[in-house]
Amino acid sequence: MFGCAGCGAVLTAAVSEVALPVHWADTHWETLHPPLLEAGSFAVDPAPDGPPWRQFDEVEAGEAAKLGRFAPFGALSGGPVGTVLLAPGDVHGTRLILERAAGYCQGIDGSDGPNLACLGCALPVGTRLDDCGCWQVVRLLPQAVVRLPAPPERPVSDWAELLATGALEHRLSAFRDIPAGVALAHVVVAAAGAPVEVAPGPVAELFGRSLDALLPAGPGAKRLDLAGPGFGEPAADLLLVPIHPQTGDLWQPRGGAVPVPLDAGLWAELAFPPHRTRLPVSGGLPAGVERDDPLPPHPLCPFQPSSHAFRYTLARLPAVREPWLRALYDRGY
Repeated sequence: MFGCAGCGAVLTAAVSEVALPVHWADTHWETLHPPLLEAGSFAVDPAPDGPPWRQFDEVEAGEAAKLGRFAPFGALSGGPVGTVLLAPGDVHGTRLILERAAGYCQGIDGSDGPNLACLGCALPVGTRLDDCGCWQVVRLLPQAVVRLPAPPERPVSDWAELLATGALEHRLSAFRDIPAGVALAHVVVAAAGAPVEVAPGPVAELFGRSLDALLPAGPGAKRLDLAGPGFGEPAADLLLVPIHPQTGDLWQPRGGAVPVPLDAGLWAELAFPPHRTRLPVSGGLPAGVERDDPLPPHPLCPFQPSSHAFRYTLARLPAVREPWLRALYDRGY
């Protein structure tokens, strides 16, 4: 649990640490978002957050690198590192600082600074965000909170347990373009400027068009495929593998392929797509059979990974300083 550093009041429910979701890299504009984190969990953001803000060209390269930025992408924060992110429902014992509770249209966007104060001593302890275009989240300031004794954290599940319990079925599947954009950046870095041949099927549907646009064609292509627990390890040069949702560790292939991180929920969607039958049935529907009436509409356009998440991720990878990759970054996607 987290408590107020000023008076010791309890501010949260008992929560267990998980990896920071890669969905943090982007949002869908003018869309009401669900909580970024599930109830009973928290994540720590290693990047600085909050004022003072500076532009990339106002900061020396060495200082920008220490702040985790290797290419220009929005303003650089000089705020504290290690803010604690939680679902808003896990926070209590606080009140809104009304003069800092402005937003764009349907909620609070946090642009006015910390907007949550401890009920006990009025110390500003964090920022709530819930406006349209924002993930619903509370950021607790690391200098304003302390960790309190709590029940033991949830044990870390191994990959077999995650698969068996359905824990990899992601509640944020409607935002799959964001983890796809993050993974696309890692694929481009791992390709090191070489062409990429994408294995046919779901991986090609997700990344094929984007990689064709970003990387050159020609001989010496590196093959990209999917690998992971319960799925196997096909022969390939680059393997998309899941990120453990609790620890942030990658599933490690046994061969010599380069592992490329992919959000575990999106990975599970590709590796084990839901089976749906549209065959006519009589009587009640058998277990596992779903019927849509009318059928779901076809998408208006082909799927494209989030360009914002792609650039957000590249700007935070040291490899973007390599001339070929910086030229690709500056060209835009």
